Amino acid sequence: MTAPRAPDETRTVTVDGYQIVTYSYGSGDNVLLLLNGGPGLPCDYLRDPHIQLVDSGYRVVAFDQLGCGQSDKPEDPSLWNIARYVEEVESVRNQIGLEKFHLLGQSWGGWLSIEYALTYPNDIRSLILANTCGDLPHLTQELNRMREALGSETVAMMLHHEALGQFVHPEYLAAITILNYRHVCRIKEEWPASLMASLNDWNMGPYGTMQGPNEFLYIGNLKDWNRIPQMYKLTMPTLIITGTHDEIGPACAIRMHNVLPNSQVVVLPNSSHVPFYEEPEDYFRALGKFLAEN
Repeated sequence: MTAPRAPDETRTVTVDGYQIVTYSYGSGDNVLLLLNGGPGLPCDYLRDPHIQLVDSGYRVVAFDQLGCGQSDKPEDPSLWNIARYVEEVESVRNQIGLEKFHLLGQSWGGWLSIEYALTYPNDIRSLILANTCGDLPHLTQELNRMREALGSETVAMMLHHEALGQFVHPEYLAAITILNYRHVCRIKEEWPASLMASLNDWNMGPYGTMQGPNEFLYIGNLKDWNRIPQMYKLTMPTLIITGTHDEIGPACAIRMHNVLPNSQVVVLPNSSHVPFYEEPEDYFRALGKFLAEN
């Protein structure tokens, strides 16, 4: 297996006294800034497949958000909130000198991108919202539909363990594993090395505080987050990418598309939450076309 390309530049910047590690590939003014999912995931899984865009003339920039990867990992729960992460993105952007860039946010990185774009829209040339949503209460309804597909007895078992806080009970974890293979990554063989590198270094501190114990139960401080009423303000060209089987799927994509004034939707039929691994040719064809047009 080929090792990921080494960064052309690795810089450490200071945000509120903490060290944030950034990675840059390629050169020039046509910049794609990546905000990966999690929270608490290193950027490897999103960064590495997108490095190929350097061959099309883009500078690809990513960073490990506070609490993950090579960046500092404080243990202060008060740091784990979306408003602070917005300011972190802006501070990183300023310190590494990004202007008029394309912004791609995936999963939690999409919520962060929406919040960032509503706060600091001026330098965003275009916005890519991949496998994400603008309304977490609506997403909870969608996740419940996916859970219900496991059958009423399984749902009753899950609710029992959730009521007791038994999130690591073997039968509960077995149900979550089935959902992960249906709606997070449908690759039947070994999962890609970069994806596993991020998953194996997941900091559950930010994740548990902001989201919850797993991908299918939102009980953290983001559970009521909803920016659909404000998203009409995002007038930059926007590409929404999702998979038919995605945990954050077409219903969530349409909900954003209906309020965004300048958006388009791509649904990849054989993908779930990581289409850049599941259907890479179609994913990068759609992304490349959108970036070239903007």
